Amino acid sequence: MLATVIPMPETVLLPVEGVAERFPVRRVYCVGRNYADHAIEMGGDPTREPPFFFQKNADNIYNGETFPYPPLSSSVHHEVELVVALSGGGADISVEDALSKVYGYAVGIDFTRRDLQDVAKKMSRPWEAAKAFEKSAPVSVLFPAATIGHPSAGSVWLDVNGARKQSGDLNQLIWKLPEIIAELSKLFVLAPGDVIMTGTPAGVGAVVRGDKVTCGIDGVGTLSLTVV
Repeated sequence: MLATVIPMPETVLLPVEGVAERFPVRRVYCVGRNYADHAIEMGGDPTREPPFFFQKNADNIYNGETFPYPPLSSSVHHEVELVVALSGGGADISVEDALSKVYGYAVGIDFTRRDLQDVAKKMSRPWEAAKAFEKSAPVSVLFPAATIGHPSAGSVWLDVNGARKQSGDLNQLIWKLPEIIAELSKLFVLAPGDVIMTGTPAGVGAVVRGDKVTCGIDGVGTLSLTVV
């Protein structure tokens, strides 16, 4: 192995239900406004226009029990999402072949600095500062598709301090899982280790330090954490 001039960055490894081995994360893709009710609440068009993708950094993904409130923001919102982990990849993947590329699924939260995002939108600037900050993508343990199948329906929900804030169903996705993978592979060459966050239902809102956030997707799993 070649020597490096600085220490090699650590690979993000996610726990997998039922096995000792971990899932290594390569890239993190996110789908914007993929539930009609959320598109409406964010001022968007809920019709089936081409999907909008953006990215987080691989090291934004983590499996933990706390979410550190980020600096330079006073409005950080929760967005519960189904997370898809790929074991295969390629370019121009067909819809029919897309699910064969999936290793498993998890529950995740796309935490967003909404105040910074709103400014970026108004100035037609990128969203990275609002989306790709440290610890912005907590996820549950991964559940292999070989165990739970490929979910296409099931309640998607999030509670803050025991009060229901977000509620939807996977069957409300504007772009379904095979279509998301196929469309994404037109833009990028997908590969094993890629993770896709598939969008959030309506009800996004702010969190503050001390909040207890619990969320889940029926047929997949749950995730709980405290904002610190």
